[in-house]
Amino acid sequence: MNLPADAPFVSRPATSFAAGALAVAVHALFLLLLVIGVSWQTQHPAPVMVDVWESLPQLQKPQPAPAAEPPPPQPEAVKPPQPARIEPPPKPAMKEAAPPKPPDIALEKKKAEAEKLKQLRAMQAAEEKALADAARAEAEAMKKVREKELAEQKKRDLLRQMEEEELMQRMVDEDAAREVRVAKATEARAAASRRQAELAGVVGEYRNQISAKVRGNTRLPENLQGNPEVRCLVRLLPTGEVQSVKVTRSSGNPAYDDAVVRAIQKSSPLPLPADRDARIAFVPELSFVHRPKE
Repeated sequence: MNLPADAPFVSRPATSFAAGALAVAVHALFLLLLVIGVSWQTQHPAPVMVDVWESLPQLQKPQPAPAAEPPPPQPEAVKPPQPARIEPPPKPAMKEAAPPKPPDIALEKKKAEAEKLKQLRAMQAAEEKALADAARAEAEAMKKVREKELAEQKKRDLLRQMEEEELMQRMVDEDAAREVRVAKATEARAAASRRQAELAGVVGEYRNQISAKVRGNTRLPENLQGNPEVRCLVRLLPTGEVQSVKVTRSSGNPAYDDAVVRAIQKSSPLPLPADRDARIAFVPELSFVHRPKE
């Protein structure tokens, strides 16, 4: 539709808003009138008084007619009394149906709070159970760790005890072995001492025999004075035969020295011990000392 140029501009959204506001106002006014009308029509019932009888009253029966007499002049007929009419008690006025009560928000809120509290308690019980299970599992784990540590400690103590016992046994064995070695060494020294003494006795005995044999073959010079000593180195064979005689220390008297050398050579073979250890003192060289008065 074409409008003239000078026509005023009408805002369509503003018109719609005004119509909506007017409709809302009309509905609000209608609702207000409805509430006021209901409030006026609501009347409280008047109190009702009721008489409660245990039984209904007896109705008066008509009196029987008297004996027949000559009827007097009949007066105006008297009507028998009518029984009293019992009026039923008025029915109480019917109360108008009360409008439905709105839901009790406080009760619903209490129910919601109770349900929420129940859920919280259930969650708290579940958390407490989970914490108790975790604590129990941790306690069992710690118990197992302690038992393992105790077992390892016991094993270490047992190994240490075994090592100490083994060390003690080793020390005892070493002490016993040392005592045996000391005893053997002592016995060996004693045996060696006995052997040395035995050899010394054998050597001394055969030296005396050799000295006696050489002295028996010695021809001393006539002008010998005192008790001169001469030392000779005599080389011997294992059979006792004299190979050579050498004067190592002279007595100062050549004639005496020569007489001793000749006596040693003349005494060959010299007596030697059969024991090899004792014969070592004579073979292969013998240090011979000779004094005329011994």
